[in-house]
Amino acid sequence: MAKVRAARAAEAEALTGLVMRSKAHWGYDAGFLAACAPELRIRPDEVTARRIVVAEDPQGTVLGLASLEGAAPVATLGLLFVEPSAIGRGVGRLLYRDVLRRAVEQGVRRLVIDSDPHAAGFYRAMGAVAAPTGPTVAADGSADAAADLDGHLVRFEAAPAPLADWARAWTGGGRAVHVGNVAEFNAQFGDSSLDREQAAAHHYSCLAAFYSPCPSALVLPRAVPAGWTDLVCRQLGWTGVEVYDGLVERGPGLVDAVRARPALAARLTGAGEPLVPWGLTRPFGLLTGRPWRPGELRYESKAAAHGLFERILAEGGHPGIVLPGQVRAATRWAATRLLAARARAGKSTVLKSEHGVGGSGTTVVTAGQVRAAGGARAVLRRLPRGPLLVEEFVEGPPDPVAARDLTYDGFVDAAGEAHEVGAALMDVTAGAYRGATVGPGAVPEWAEKPILAFGAAVGRELAASGYRGWFDVDFVADAAGRLAPTETNLRLTGPSIAFMVAARLDALRGAGHLVRIADRVELGARLPEAQLDELCAELARACADLGAVFVPAIPTGAFDPVPWLGVLVAAHSVEALDAAEALVRSGAAAVGAMFGAPASAAP
Repeated sequence: MAKVRAARAAEAEALTGLVMRSKAHWGYDAGFLAACAPELRIRPDEVTARRIVVAEDPQGTVLGLASLEGAAPVATLGLLFVEPSAIGRGVGRLLYRDVLRRAVEQGVRRLVIDSDPHAAGFYRAMGAVAAPTGPTVAADGSADAAADLDGHLVRFEAAPAPLADWARAWTGGGRAVHVGNVAEFNAQFGDSSLDREQAAAHHYSCLAAFYSPCPSALVLPRAVPAGWTDLVCRQLGWTGVEVYDGLVERGPGLVDAVRARPALAARLTGAGEPLVPWGLTRPFGLLTGRPWRPGELRYESKAAAHGLFERILAEGGHPGIVLPGQVRAATRWAATRLLAARARAGKSTVLKSEHGVGGSGTTVVTAGQVRAAGGARAVLRRLPRGPLLVEEFVEGPPDPVAARDLTYDGFVDAAGEAHEVGAALMDVTAGAYRGATVGPGAVPEWAEKPILAFGAAVGRELAASGYRGWFDVDFVADAAGRLAPTETNLRLTGPSIAFMVAARLDALRGAGHLVRIADRVELGARLPEAQLDELCAELARACADLGAVFVPAIPTGAFDPVPWLGVLVAAHSVEALDAAEALVRSGAAAVGAMFGAPASAAP
């Protein structure tokens, strides 16, 4: 694996030779190269001043070089050249990321890149954004006067950014062990709406790859494809991530399975790195020595969360927030009477189980549906057994494409301080969560301020109650442009995964990423593992051509009878983000064509 080090003055002549060989790789004639030579020459006294670094292999062979020139807050990527024999081996990517890292350390907030047209695709794939061309030195070292293609360069810019403050606070800014105990967390509530086999929970445990911006190890219940972890690490610039998978194929006992392996438990807990779970459980407390306080999770209850919201609103200061009425029906007969009364009044109703995930246990029923079913009792017979909450339905905005479902994410650290992460726009279809988008402009401007203020108030209350960990607050928008909080989740969530990836990509590729997580992208056919790896690699390449990033988030769904993938896409603009998602969905659906059969008929 190549490593980066500072260049030495004595290497100036050899580095100039590398630059000229790299420039000649693109087929320029001798006359053009001769004209460029004075600008491309590296002099011994410039090596330090131009902040030149080299990438070298384990044998000490120099494979490429890069320079960071100028002073903060604006600097230039003056040189980035790779030995022709090393092109395509990740050397350019390594050098570019090193330049961004050094730029952050030196306070640079705008990096200008005037690229040779042949290198434009590389910079686009690295996350640089096209910008108007100006009279600065090219990224290949040639001046505008000597530039090729009639003097036209392709200008890009990047915004070097440190890891977000909240991300540093989440895991101390370092690496962490990610424990995918989704099934274990769900099972502790014993709600009848949850999947007893926990198949879905084990799929969602794959999101453990993204529980923090930089993992050191992943602990997973089911076996995952090795090609998946390799691609995820490549896309997010991770190295040295250990994977412990296949620990429990059925049932919720992931952490118990770890504890039953003393050597593994010692390895995970003895490295001095934080362990990050999907959510807090008694086994996790035993593994980490963290006191288990089940009362911390009391606001996972939708009824308890409603009471918390009510108390916060009673204190005032949240004019953009309204709370829908909610009644806890002591019996099914009581729920029947409440539903029937609302139906007679022509009102829609939300019926909720005390607990549930991803929309499970939540049903919206219109007055017409009650009549069509033959009455309220007939409707309730179809729902999971257990206590029911009968809640007022919040009518949404008249515009069908207006923002409807939003969420706030934050966490309470070990010292009891609440941290704001941000707000996200969720994709909720027929009451079921399908994904979320985070990043600049993802949440409408009118909604952001009340969401952040109310979410912060919830965080303070959770901290005071003794809770420590990640949480979110979900909202629906009403027809008047107000927000109604509907529940809290005292665990990591799909939107939290998007926030983690956004923080990583901002630090890796430059600030301003929009990230979308889509829980379910249908595959046209079930594929063997090797062909799934090929599909994901091709989707990653195609998205990179758009300046976007594709990361497969949930690969194990690809092996279900009706196959699917959970995916993440990221870009610096809504247009590129939408284009990348459309490309991924069409590419995933098209794999069935090679077999000539729909997914439902796939072997």
